[in-house]
Amino acid sequence: MASKAWIGVAAAAVAVAAGIGVYASTGSEVAPASTFVLLDGSKQTTADLKGKVTFVNFWATSCVTCVGEMPKVIATYDKYKGRGYDTLAVAMSYDPPSYVVNYAQTRKLPFKVAIDNTGNVAKAWGDVQLTPTSYLVNKKGEIVKRYVGEPDFAELEQLIQKLLAEA
Repeated sequence: MASKAWIGVAAAAVAVAAGIGVYASTGSEVAPASTFVLLDGSKQTTADLKGKVTFVNFWATSCVTCVGEMPKVIATYDKYKGRGYDTLAVAMSYDPPSYVVNYAQTRKLPFKVAIDNTGNVAKAWGDVQLTPTSYLVNKKGEIVKRYVGEPDFAELEQLIQKLLAEA
């Protein structure tokens, strides 16, 4: 009986490890062609990300983890913005635009905020449904890392420094 329980635990551990591999994938795939509608009504495209290291963060005002990580997202942006780093916060389609605008204004978010009204951006970026889901995009416009949940910000900063140092 104990050996059956042990097999179940081992199978669960393998399933979790496989899931982590999917959720923290690394590699270099080109960021999907997308148009982001910013809070001021202007538009930015994926092509506009090239030349900078960009943290693309899918979030929602109703997401406790998203709200909890936002001060760290801001601090990271503030630390590296002068060195060619940018952040683009993409609010999910189910997030009421008035909530997003209010959050961005009251928290004085220093980076660009987009609202994905149609859900097409989230769909293009791997059918994002869980928030926060974030992508680190290199200067060439390639996704270097995908995070589901709050990133390890110390590790993220090391990766940002490495990418900023690349030509």
